[in-house]
Order: sequence, then C-alpha cells, then structure tokens
Amino acid sequence: MTYDLITMGRISVDLYPEQSGVGLEDVTTFAKSLGGSPTNVAVACARLGNRSAVITKVGDDPFGRYVRRALDEFGVDPRFVGVDPALRTPLAFCEIHPPDHFPLLFYREPSAPDLQLRADELPLDDVVSARILWTTGTGLSAEPSRAATLAALRARREADPDALIVHDLDHRPMFWADVREAGEQARAALSYASVAVGNREEVEVAVGTSDPDAAADELLELGVRLAIVKRGPAGVLVATPDGRWDIPPVPVDVVCGLGAGDAFGGALCHGLLAGWPPERSVALANAAGSFVAGRLACADAMPTPSDLGLVAAS
Repeated sequence: MTYDLITMGRISVDLYPEQSGVGLEDVTTFAKSLGGSPTNVAVACARLGNRSAVITKVGDDPFGRYVRRALDEFGVDPRFVGVDPALRTPLAFCEIHPPDHFPLLFYREPSAPDLQLRADELPLDDVVSARILWTTGTGLSAEPSRAATLAALRARREADPDALIVHDLDHRPMFWADVREAGEQARAALSYASVAVGNREEVEVAVGTSDPDAAADELLELGVRLAIVKRGPAGVLVATPDGRWDIPPVPVDVVCGLGAGDAFGGALCHGLLAGWPPERSVALANAAGSFVAGRLACADAMPTPSDLGLVAAS
C-alpha cells in the first residue's frame, strides 16, 4: 500500500465545552472527539478521499483504544499508532469565546506518548513511498520525538529530492522552554521541507519576522518551494520562487476556530495531490478551514468533497 499522506506527531482526545463564552470552571458538559493537529490533518485529507495514516503513540488506556477506533472509522490507517505502556493518552480542553479566543489546556504530563516516538520505530519504507509527508513543530519540542521527526524528514528527502514534504510550524509556546531553540529546530526541519505552513506568529519564531512578505522571502531562502503564511482575517499569502498570490478568506460565523487550521492542512494536501496550482490548493484549504470554524468539533467536523463543492475526490 502506498499512502497519499502520512502525518507525524501529536494526538489527543479533545474535550470541548458545549457551553460557549464561559470559563472551564463553569462548563457543565463536554463533547469528546479525536484531536491533535497532525492527526486531524490526516482525517481531513482522508475525508476528501485520500489514503492517509498517522505515525504517533497513545497510552495503554481506554482513551488510547478510542483513538485507534476513531481513526479507523474516519478512514485513517491506525497501524502506525504505537502504545506506550506507562504514559497516558493526552487530553485537551478548550474554552470557547468566539470569534477568536479559544484558550487550550493540555494534559500531557509528565510527557505525552507521541513525544516518546523513536527513530527506530519509524516505518521508513512507508514514509519514503508516501506521496506527502507532513511534520509539525510540536514533534520537535522534545526528545526522542525530535530525532524521529528529523530522521523521517531526512530519509524522505534523501530518497527523493523533489518529494512533497510539508512542515507545519505549529508553534505552541507552552511546549518550549526557549523560543530561540524552537526557531533553531524549525529551521532544521525546514531545510528538508518543500512546503512551509504557518501563521504570522509561527513564521516569526522560525525566521525572525512576522511581516508576511518578508517571512515568505526567508522561508524560500531556506529552500522550500512553497511558503504559506496565514494572516487571519486578511487571508493567506502564497509564495513560490515564481510568483505570489493573496488568497482571500471565506467569511463564516465562527463557532470554534481550533480545527480550522487542520482542515486547511488536509485540503491543502488534497489540492497538492491532485496537482493543482498553489493558489487553487490554498483557496480550497481556506474553504475547508472556514467550514470547520463554523462547527464545534475538529476531526468530526472535517468536510467531505460535497461540503466543499467538489464533485469527487481526485
């Protein structure tokens, strides 16, 4: 089996409040769903008809069993989901304050199973043969996951210098003791990547500027062929060595914005897999992100082809 997309990294069970506009201390009921950015990207891409898998780890507990079952139900191959015998499957809580305030509370101590992924556990044959490899900044935040992430990137690039490798900058400040180290590791990963994705805060960590055009210049200078800088309500800047495009946002009444970036990522991969030009792929990604922002859940809310006006996945 050759996968269209393999993602690596964070996985969790999301417990999102069913009451909006209140703090966690005042929430009475939560909705449970699959979570973790690279996991959601794999789900989003699978919902659009692509064969995807995620390389990660869960705990030997009921939530870990739920995660593996949910992946299978979403059409994401769970065979590369390992089980840590000691650590528990992470939980993630959020508060919902539309349109743009969704603080997260992570339960990932003393460490998360996904951060214990080792390089010698990687299915490198599948990583190399997949049409797209997707890695994230969170996977670089601790060892041994950092070494595993870089090993996957290195193997993929060495096997095919023109391979599609997407690095999602995915900077979560609470996972880093030193922002300078986060920047160094981001640049190390980007040296292997062909596509970089991040918002203005994330690109500033990686390349030292939050100005979208200047950040795109720096990302291209690092060697990526496609730089994507998300600008919130201003849309998305798409840059290649040959051109630039401003992709406008798709208006939506925001319910919960947390899954929007992951839907963006899955739809971006769908467009890249279909061979679409960058501006068309990002326009579809914007539409997918907007669709999910209008709903509560992350993985459960990922759009199907008909939701995005696609006749069929291609």
